[in-house]
Amino acid sequence: MFLGEYRHSLDAKGRLIIPSKFREGLGNRCVVTKGLDGCLFVFPIDAWEALSKKLAHLPLTRQDARSFTRFFFSSASEIECDKQGRIAIPQGLQGYAELDKNVVVIGMSERIEIWGTDRWEAYEAGNAGSFEQLAELIEPFDIGL
Repeated sequence: MFLGEYRHSLDAKGRLIIPSKFREGLGNRCVVTKGLDGCLFVFPIDAWEALSKKLAHLPLTRQDARSFTRFFFSSASEIECDKQGRIAIPQGLQGYAELDKNVVVIGMSERIEIWGTDRWEAYEAGNAGSFEQLAELIEPFDIGL
């Protein structure tokens, strides 16, 4: 399980050191793809395969389902972690997430998100104080809060 927020930096080659607490759960290979809200999603291979199977069941006859799966899969890259625990983030994904030298890596249970620092801080500022409202919206999902 991935939890917490970590501040890291990309090196000149676009490599990111994965927080040590995330390395075991991530394994030697992972999938990085465009995420929602302007971040990148990083999945361990087993979580990616499980998600891929679910997405494969979306109806091909629905334009929104086709668009989402294209968005999600076309940008996906399988990446190996090096011996120093780094992953090389492809240029296109760096551009999508507006990553520069400083990034924020957050644990999101089954996946990791990578955010450009400015975008993350803007996201947090825009959602400050709305935790209670969001909790009310997800109440029908019966998560036990």
